[in-house]
Amino acid sequence: MFNKDRWKEILEVLTSNWFRTLLTAFGVFWGILILIILLAAGKGFQNGVMADFGDIATNTMFMWSRNTTKEYMGLPKGRRYNFKLEDVQAIRDNVPNLRFVSPRNQLGGFQGANNVTRGINTGAFNVYGDYPEIINQDPMTITSGRFINHSDINEKRKVAVIGIGVKSSLYDKGEEAIGTYIKIQGVNFMVIGTYKKKSNDGDGEESQNEIFVPFTTFSQAFNRADNVGWMAITAQDGHSITSLKERIVSIVKQNRKIHPDDKRAVGYFDLYEQFNRVESLFAALKFIAYFVGILVLISGVIGVSNIMLIVVKERTKEIGIRRALGEDPKSIKLQIVMESLFLTIISGMAGISFGAFFIYGINALLDSSGPVDMFLSPSVSVGVVAAALAILVISGLLAGFIPAQSAIKVRPIDALRTE
Repeated sequence: MFNKDRWKEILEVLTSNWFRTLLTAFGVFWGILILIILLAAGKGFQNGVMADFGDIATNTMFMWSRNTTKEYMGLPKGRRYNFKLEDVQAIRDNVPNLRFVSPRNQLGGFQGANNVTRGINTGAFNVYGDYPEIINQDPMTITSGRFINHSDINEKRKVAVIGIGVKSSLYDKGEEAIGTYIKIQGVNFMVIGTYKKKSNDGDGEESQNEIFVPFTTFSQAFNRADNVGWMAITAQDGHSITSLKERIVSIVKQNRKIHPDDKRAVGYFDLYEQFNRVESLFAALKFIAYFVGILVLISGVIGVSNIMLIVVKERTKEIGIRRALGEDPKSIKLQIVMESLFLTIISGMAGISFGAFFIYGINALLDSSGPVDMFLSPSVSVGVVAAALAILVISGLLAGFIPAQSAIKVRPIDALRTE
């Protein structure tokens, strides 16, 4: 029964030898602290790596053409080929459960020659010919105006959406870009929108220095005919692009007359596969963190159990007197278990609190010093704290159970004879 006298007795027992009690409590404190720090560090590492994926649709693959490495149907080895628009349509028609199939053409580059001018200002930028769906696969925030749409595609409008880096290079500070014209390799395009992308590599300069124009306009203006530079292909939710990849590649090989066993003719990058590998890695790291933390915590709980055995041994005569006076063995057993549970929970809560302050300090340090590569916002969830509390309660009960059993097994007459 939870009464005042019982709690008074618990406090007297635990404070009778402060040094021993603190050493015992430290084992549990250290175990729960290690568990929280390991989980928070793993979460921070996970946040940093996952942030590198940005807002890109992870259930996506990117595919591009390469030289063939096998002869096939009278065509030579080492042949260079291009994807065609008919390949895009064939993929859409023959591969189920695809959400987006976006062809793309590209020219220029951040480190290439200047390819864009406005007045006396020039710059070297990546210029992409895209369909409107690309914004769902490689998300960006439209800061003014709009993104390209299907009317732009159908009417082959010479319009462009520029990044904030392009704007700062070609326009004066505060100057409005919407409705003005820029020249891309000598062809005039009207600016209809500006965008900004999230980035974790400083200011993300290269990702802000891109220009998007309608795919059909790009093909006509820069003589690409029906060629496609590369594709971004996204599967529907609930269907992995990895399971559809082989079918997609085989369609392209068939259309471009590539040997079915030519493994290098079609280049691709399966983002979903890489994402799953990263998730599996962090699941393993989380398991290791729990495993190590719980082992350290168990060592602390064993220490609590050993100390409670010593306490029971020291109180053998007292327990014998209480038994002789008629106290129920269950009451004595409850007393021992409560002492163990109280000590375990108090020391564990201290570990949780110290861990929370430690995580807060690390986040404050990261905020003041700027982001660190591969490490971002370490934290633990409420579920982890709840699990830690559950572990503490179970550990406290287990730590007190054996000493309590030992206490009630002693016969009153034998206990009274103990010196």
